[in-house]
Amino acid sequence: MLKNPAFDLKTIDITNETIHWNLSPAALVEKTLTKGQGKLTDSGALAIDTGKFTGRSPKDRFIVRDSITEDKVDWNDTNLALSEENFDKLYNKVTAHLNAKEELYVRDAYACAHQRYRLKVRVVCEHPWQNLFVYNMFLRPNSEEVNDFMHDWVVYAAPGCLANPLTDGTRQQNFAAINFSKKKIIIGGTAYTGEIKKGIFSALNFLLPTENGVFPMHCSANVGKDGDTALFFGLSGTGKTTLSTDSERKLIGDDEHGWSKANVFNFEGGCYAKTINLSAAKEPEIFNAIKFGAMVENITFKSEKTRAIDFEDDSKTQNTRVSYPIHHIDNIVFNSRGNIPENIFFLTCDAFGVLPPISKLTKEQAMYYFLLGYTAKIAGTEAGINEPQATFSACFGLPFLPLNPTEYSKLLGAKLDAGNTDTKKPINVWLVNTGWSGGPYGVGMRLDLPYTRAMIRSALDGSLVKQEFVEESFFGLSIPKTCKDVPTKYLNPRATWVDAAAYDAKAEELKAMFRQNFAMYEAHVDDEVKAVLQ
Repeated sequence: MLKNPAFDLKTIDITNETIHWNLSPAALVEKTLTKGQGKLTDSGALAIDTGKFTGRSPKDRFIVRDSITEDKVDWNDTNLALSEENFDKLYNKVTAHLNAKEELYVRDAYACAHQRYRLKVRVVCEHPWQNLFVYNMFLRPNSEEVNDFMHDWVVYAAPGCLANPLTDGTRQQNFAAINFSKKKIIIGGTAYTGEIKKGIFSALNFLLPTENGVFPMHCSANVGKDGDTALFFGLSGTGKTTLSTDSERKLIGDDEHGWSKANVFNFEGGCYAKTINLSAAKEPEIFNAIKFGAMVENITFKSEKTRAIDFEDDSKTQNTRVSYPIHHIDNIVFNSRGNIPENIFFLTCDAFGVLPPISKLTKEQAMYYFLLGYTAKIAGTEAGINEPQATFSACFGLPFLPLNPTEYSKLLGAKLDAGNTDTKKPINVWLVNTGWSGGPYGVGMRLDLPYTRAMIRSALDGSLVKQEFVEESFFGLSIPKTCKDVPTKYLNPRATWVDAAAYDAKAEELKAMFRQNFAMYEAHVDDEVKAVLQ
């Protein structure tokens, strides 16, 4: 018998009489298969399709504008305002839709591995495989904690509930809305599971800095044999998950973390990795994590007979994904926490081929490039893209930042000023180009992954910072003259181009893009940060 009155779902407006609460992964897989909503792969993972939406829809994500958020949220085209009245209308639609279903799936989970900042989340799902995603991605309370669970926030995931844009204040029929006063998130019209995890991440990006002074980060993190922590920031396609999942280092997490006064801690209890072009040779840890309990989204099979996943097939989406609990990887930090970082890596896939493969940043440069959040999309990745396009996402996660990006940049600057309180050493920040060298996309070659790993390895073991550095002339970046296991010719990008004048022109072009994008932040940053690119 349930001990806690909070288990009365009527308190969160759920009156459905058939509730499957905290089912095991096996039971959720069985439910999904029985309903005909998924298939098992040859490795035992559950394969599902998310339908119309195979990715997030940032233009349809809302924050309720009220007394809590009015003067704090940076209202823009990624933080869209929703009135309290329209939220209530959508909320009533969502709960009515869920209550009318034959059965529902509820899970209690945590966000934040640090006890002091832990958020207790109750998630109400329309489909069993959504509930499996929640099990995989959030921190899992033990049986004793479940029986005494008092939720802080509630998430309602109702993909079959559609909004009316004419009356509900939405852009189209799908929506995700966060209400900080009521501590509720409602998701409708989309079955893409990433909306669930990013809803809570967005909430933490508001709550942790404003209420606790914690620096929330869209990054992966791992720990070396000597206890040194490293952070990896980067947009999709830059190698964030690949480079942080290292057999020589223990993984804290692959996507969302907080940096408190004492340590770095994971927000999540699992990984949500892209699987397009995944291979056992290049990413063995992720490849081997795709087993029973894992869930792959929007993939195809090489054949129905074998049920072997065709990782190269992007016919449904480039954004094929797998979610799995972090214990599917052997080499992990079991308490999901690490010390203050010694090294931070900003990963960028520069398709213009002008940024150095690795450079050491000053504090001001770190704040500058953090605000830029630069990478480039290459031809063929999206419809209409015929040549490389610069992409900027402030703090490497703009769609999830309720506050002005400069607030997070200032938190980074403060952390760098404080240095590593454990080792009493400064924190090294590195800009790493995982993109092209010798020319732009279509002319040059993409930097070999083994070379990128070698540069990161040298940064982590402390040998790279001891090398002699030179300053390149376009971006003022400090480039090492040598790096173990990396041909010297690759370290200075200008030297890899056949036509130096063409390099200079392309570098000036990218530099102009940086200045143009940074202009929106100049009024909110110190003069030293403004002066990074003159």
